[in-house]
Amino acid sequence: DLQTMLHQHNMPITIGVCTMAKKARSAPMEQLLSRLRTFAVDGRREFHVLVFEQEAILNDPVESWPKCDALIAFFSKGFPLDKLQAYVDLQKPFVYNDVSKQRTLLNRHEVYAQLLKLGVPVPTHALLDASRKNDVTEDEDSITINGVTFSRPFVEKPLDAEDHEVTIYWPRSKGGGAAKLCRKNLQDECAQYDLQYACTRAFDGNSYLYEHWLPTADTDVKVYSVGGGDLNHAETRRAPAACGKVVRVAGGREKREVVELSPHELEISRRVFEAFGQTVCGFDLLRSLDGKSYVCDVNGWSSQKTCATFWEATAQLLRSYA
Repeated sequence: DLQTMLHQHNMPITIGVCTMAKKARSAPMEQLLSRLRTFAVDGRREFHVLVFEQEAILNDPVESWPKCDALIAFFSKGFPLDKLQAYVDLQKPFVYNDVSKQRTLLNRHEVYAQLLKLGVPVPTHALLDASRKNDVTEDEDSITINGVTFSRPFVEKPLDAEDHEVTIYWPRSKGGGAAKLCRKNLQDECAQYDLQYACTRAFDGNSYLYEHWLPTADTDVKVYSVGGGDLNHAETRRAPAACGKVVRVAGGREKREVVELSPHELEISRRVFEAFGQTVCGFDLLRSLDGKSYVCDVNGWSSQKTCATFWEATAQLLRSYA
């Protein structure tokens, strides 16, 4: 156990942090790491936190990366996931977020496939794979992808989970056109509406996932989970397509409300952990008006930004896992 390890080695356990610099230096990460640094047994620190330099991550061979006993590591844009896997294979540290399954999280169709294997509800969907022959027909109010028909409104997502240009196509009865979801910008836009945008991108040579539009109360649920069932924090926010604008509160943060998860949703959280092995993980739920909940996105390591008690509990759990 932890005390035995400390006495045997006469030194703290080294927790490595291998992420892009922006993630390693973010305020939520600092909240977590500062708490890990305070833990002590018999007056001796339990953990030494070692943040890998981004330059070394990108340019140095993994043989020269620092050694550690436990590892916090996760993908973001520009991160060399193959090098991280090679490092884990070489040094074999205790890994909080399974590295081999992080690549799966980059493919929206593979994410849904893994969830379905464990009985997790996801929206009805179909894959348009640009590397294969597809049977696609489209008219003004529907599209059929390889035998699966989606009537408007429906959702079109790039297969690459790092591509956030998601589009929702509306029926003519609701004005037609499309809502193009986007990253929040300086004008607080999170969706741009184009009434002239009639045709989908199905014929542009790229791969997409098409989904039935699930009616909700114009909100979605952001879930932050640690260890599957050990800790869950959930918040509702205004769905991006609801009005196209980010709703903010005093201080400039996006307006969110903490909500309780149902027993079924807690089971979903446990199964998301089982599917992907991400000890710290965020995922999105849609609470449909039919009373069912569906997972529409799994993000891997995600940072809850405002709740100090969440990070206190997370630090305690990461301590116990190590």
